[in-house]
Amino acid sequence: MTDTQITIIKTALDWAKAEMISSALFAVCGMLFLTASFCFWQFGKADMARAYIIPLLVTGLLLIILGIGLIVPNYLRLSSFPDAFQADAAIFIADELARVDKTMKGYNNALFVIFPAIIMACAVILMMMRTPIWQASAISVIAMIAILLVIDSNANARLGTYKAELEQAQKP
Repeated sequence: MTDTQITIIKTALDWAKAEMISSALFAVCGMLFLTASFCFWQFGKADMARAYIIPLLVTGLLLIILGIGLIVPNYLRLSSFPDAFQADAAIFIADELARVDKTMKGYNNALFVIFPAIIMACAVILMMMRTPIWQASAISVIAMIAILLVIDSNANARLGTYKAELEQAQKP
């Protein structure tokens, strides 16, 4: 293998490993939400504190499911990268570029349209609804979306770097 080929494989593997770490962060944050839910259940005396039990439980479970759901495909991708590259480097790079473009479009929709819309809707609910369960639910969703924004914006930037390196490798 040439140095360029080794660099491409190393870049792809590094990207997949970084994605696995980001995915694990979702699961860790989910565990923190579950812990907070448990603490509110055990120690919460006020109505507002008790209202956080279910919303934090639900958002925590969603983050854990998301994290695990993203770890598995990236783990499988780690083992398939070298074989796919060995089979045909040009097809590997073209497939990865197509996948990266599709993923970046999804990130852009999520980061700049969907997540802000959800946060705005929750802010309206927070201002309009004065019952503890509605307020706790809105705050829990805003916290979950904030975590998604931070982690996904970092992943989007990392994906842009990965795409640039793939494009550089594609040039003769």
